[in-house]
Amino acid sequence: MPKLCVRCFALSIDGFGAGPNQDLANPLGVGGMGLHGWVLPTRTFMRMHGDVNADGTTGVDDDFARRGFEGIGASILGRNMFGPVRGAWPDDSWKGWWGDNPPYHTPVFVLTHHARPSLVMAGGTTFHFVTEGIQVALQRAREAAGEKDVRLGGGVATVRQYLNAGLVDELHLVFSPVILGSGEPLIAGIDLLRLGFRCTEHVSTPNAIHLVLTKNGG
Repeated sequence: MPKLCVRCFALSIDGFGAGPNQDLANPLGVGGMGLHGWVLPTRTFMRMHGDVNADGTTGVDDDFARRGFEGIGASILGRNMFGPVRGAWPDDSWKGWWGDNPPYHTPVFVLTHHARPSLVMAGGTTFHFVTEGIQVALQRAREAAGEKDVRLGGGVATVRQYLNAGLVDELHLVFSPVILGSGEPLIAGIDLLRLGFRCTEHVSTPNAIHLVLTKNGG
């Protein structure tokens, strides 16, 4: 059965998935970009973000980055992950952080309290804005994905909602050698054991520790 997967989700050593004081200049919070030092130099990241001829680094980090999008038929994002606009959409000018050709190349379902028409982008990405909550977003994403998996892209609050609802089947967490001190914690207060997760893979590299947690029976 297709899964709901969290992949390549970077955390600080102290468990934060974003730093404090998020704004337009610091979309991941102060210090948050440091969480992604493991993926930025990889060949997969460079090629997904426009440099199709980039050499980039290969190896374990690149393998996990590539696996992050394999077998994915749709994605789910929280509104904060899509952009910094709050409240009612003033217009349709904001089209995400990623330019005209976002890296998803699938339907993406954005959780929001404010309706907005679907947004068709280059490269196969279409953003659909869902106002009916996490269950409806997941249902629509699964319908769009067919036999493929759905990737839960974040941010932190969105992943926590799906975890607390018992809907996540697999978690790939990447612990970066960064201490943020404060920000948005991902798994604090969530009993992963009670939810049925076990560690099925763990690999260390000079830049990160990769942990894959799989729900029992998954």
